[in-house]
Amino acid sequence: MVRLDKSADAARTGASSVPVAGFRVDKRAADVIVWLLLLTMPFWLNWIGGYTQLGTRVVILALAAMSLNFLLGYTGVLSFGHAAYFGLGSYGLGLTIKYLVPNTLVGMAVGIATAIVAAAIIGALIVRLRGIYFAMVTIAFGQVFYFVAYRWNNVTGGDDGLSGWHRLPIDLGFTQIDILNNDLAFYYVALFCFAVSVGIMALLLRSPFGRTLLAIRENERRARFLGIPVDRHIWLSWLISCTFTGLAGTLYAMLNNFSDPHDLHWEQSGNFVIMAVLGGMRSFWGPLIGAAIFIVLEDYISSRTENWESFIGLFFVLVVLFFPRGVLGMIRRKTMQ
Repeated sequence: MVRLDKSADAARTGASSVPVAGFRVDKRAADVIVWLLLLTMPFWLNWIGGYTQLGTRVVILALAAMSLNFLLGYTGVLSFGHAAYFGLGSYGLGLTIKYLVPNTLVGMAVGIATAIVAAAIIGALIVRLRGIYFAMVTIAFGQVFYFVAYRWNNVTGGDDGLSGWHRLPIDLGFTQIDILNNDLAFYYVALFCFAVSVGIMALLLRSPFGRTLLAIRENERRARFLGIPVDRHIWLSWLISCTFTGLAGTLYAMLNNFSDPHDLHWEQSGNFVIMAVLGGMRSFWGPLIGAAIFIVLEDYISSRTENWESFIGLFFVLVVLFFPRGVLGMIRRKTMQ
């Protein structure tokens, strides 16, 4: 039988309680608190000096970070090329709305489908690689897409990005959601997509498939010995992770009404990794916390100084050195002492 660590055992058994601020909070209660904070974010964020678009950005990039964590934290495979699928989702939506069909839902479908097809093909080519070799090849493939978008000026806009389009109201037949002029409506559309995505990921992680991913993460050799088709499971984990990252890319493009070639660059992939590590890789909500900290710090510090990246980098180094399990892991350790 494959031995799982304490965090894996907690995930397998449903971890009835979580330590918070010196108390043990029921896991379901912790989930309720997270969702209440997300549902009310546009209101309390404005009270503390924030703005609705900042909350929307947190939700979208948290989805990208949690999607990466599905592969990194729960399967044990590091990718530095997830920005490729984030950017493919962004450009798939933008190109569709600008050149083909001016429809938000169709654009999202094309963007997600583009990310899925690319991830399926590339995943099949690299699934046998491990460790640094896997990470480096994901960077290489990601940079290919970046340079295509960067150089194909006539279609993608090149270095200037793809502009001249904007998100359109969502027509559901019986009603219309005005996400163009109503930032609050767009926030809740993004939150709905986030909720569906993380709900599917949670169900998968609680399923036999999810337990198998944990087994592969803990001891791949023993998993192979037990007859588990490891490469197939890693490919599926990669595909699921890239699919939701592509969805996040479509939402990010709609947030900005713009598709940026930087969304395809490996630096964006690095940001996703930082968010996951910052919050706590082996916890479900860790990347959400990491994304919120990263984005709020970025927004605040960048408004004060042009050297904001240095401060973000220093903060990340300190977290990795002194709190290797991330912010959520630090809170758990402190409350259990």
